Amino acid sequence: MTSRDVDEDKRTTLRRFAALGATLPVAGIGSSTTASADTSSKSDARDAISGYINTTPGAHFSKIRDDLQLGTGETQYHLQELEKSEQISAQKDGDYKRYFIAGEFSDFEKTMLGYLRRETPRHMILTILESPGLTGAALADKIGVSAPTISKYGSELSENNIIARDDGYQAKKPELTITLLLRYANSFDTETVEFAQSADDLLEYRLDTTKR
Repeated sequence: MTSRDVDEDKRTTLRRFAALGATLPVAGIGSSTTASADTSSKSDARDAISGYINTTPGAHFSKIRDDLQLGTGETQYHLQELEKSEQISAQKDGDYKRYFIAGEFSDFEKTMLGYLRRETPRHMILTILESPGLTGAALADKIGVSAPTISKYGSELSENNIIARDDGYQAKKPELTITLLLRYANSFDTETVEFAQSADDLLEYRLDTTKR
């Protein structure tokens, strides 16, 4: 792929997410027909970042930068400006800083989305939703990781009120979790998309059992 192809691919990606960001109440730089090429480029980048965060809530800095093919300084600058204008908010998650459209999510939902952005916790949560009550050993075997890994993340998820481990592994707020997975399935992986395709029946079952 030539440098020209790379640049065109970047422009296409930015335009796609900028179209989403432009519909949000974001304080962009402006991209009128009288704007300079440099100003328009900055506006596209900022709108693209807000559009990306809107469709990929909980994404961290490196993922935003890499998926949008932006420079490190460019990404830092626009994220800082969006935070200053209170269009986005950030939440610390270990070594990561995760970004969200301001006012869209509760603290619990932000924490949940942070774990869903991490491969092993996400696979744990999906499996627990599909097969509640598994032991730690059975869960480890089912998703192909070690028992200590399950124990480590299980403790974190339990401390954050995402799962319970009193009687096997259970989701604490299954309806809310399923709703987030359905809404943002395409921003995760193919396993989540496959889960989402059958999750309507699972959600209906969960709601039905809570009424009994």
